[in-house]
Amino acid sequence: MAIITAMVSQKGGVGKSTLARLIAREFAAQKWRVKIADLDISQGTSFQWRARRLEHQTEPDIAVEQFGRVDQALKIADQYDLLVFDGAPHSSQATRSIAQASDLTVIPTGLAVDDLQPAVTLAHDLVKNTVPRAKIIFALCRVGNSPVEIEDARTYLKQAGYGVLFGSLPEQVAYRRASDEGRALTETRFQSLNERAEELAQAMVDRISELTNTAKTSQAGPKRSVA
Repeated sequence: MAIITAMVSQKGGVGKSTLARLIAREFAAQKWRVKIADLDISQGTSFQWRARRLEHQTEPDIAVEQFGRVDQALKIADQYDLLVFDGAPHSSQATRSIAQASDLTVIPTGLAVDDLQPAVTLAHDLVKNTVPRAKIIFALCRVGNSPVEIEDARTYLKQAGYGVLFGSLPEQVAYRRASDEGRALTETRFQSLNERAEELAQAMVDRISELTNTAKTSQAGPKRSVA
C-alpha cells in the first residue's frame, strides 16, 4: 500500500499543485513508484504539467492521472510506493475524504491574513471531521523577502495549533518558468532556488517518515541536507 500525501487548500493559487509536483519529483528521483492523483477535474493542473514534462522529455517521468473521486484513486494505491493527492482548491466533502485517507495533509498558504485565515479554517474543518491534528502541516509558499513577515506567519499558524514545515518558497519568475516547461521547483536553472525548494521537500520527507514510521521512508527516501 502506498504512503499517501495530500495537498489541499481553501483557495486557488497558493501552491497546492506546485507542492504535489515537488514531493512527487523528489521521491521519483530516488526510484520510488510515484503517482500524482489529480482530483481537480475542472483544472487538471498537474495532469497538464505532466504533458509539458513529457514534451520536454524531462526525467524522471512522473505519472499523473485524473480521478473524479478519492475512492477511485485509492483503488490503485497498492501499485505505488507514494500516492500524492492534488485536491481541488476549496473545502468540501471531497477535501475531507482526501485528508481522511492520507498519512499527511499539507496545506500551503501565503503570508497575508487573507491567505492564513481561510487556510486555518480549512484545517479546523478537517480536525472537526476526524483528521488527526498531527497529520496536518502547513507550508509557506510564495513568500517575500521579509524574515519578520515569514516568522509572523509561522507564529500565527502555531498559535492556531498547527505545525509548519521548515523552509519556505519565495515568489520567483524562475519557478514559474520551470513549471511552464514541466519541471519541478528543484529543477530550475538556479542552484540557490533549487536548494530552497529542496529544503522544503526534505521537511515534507521528514514529516512523512515521522508519521508512517517505516524503514522504507528512512532508508530509501530522498536524502537532502537541511540547514
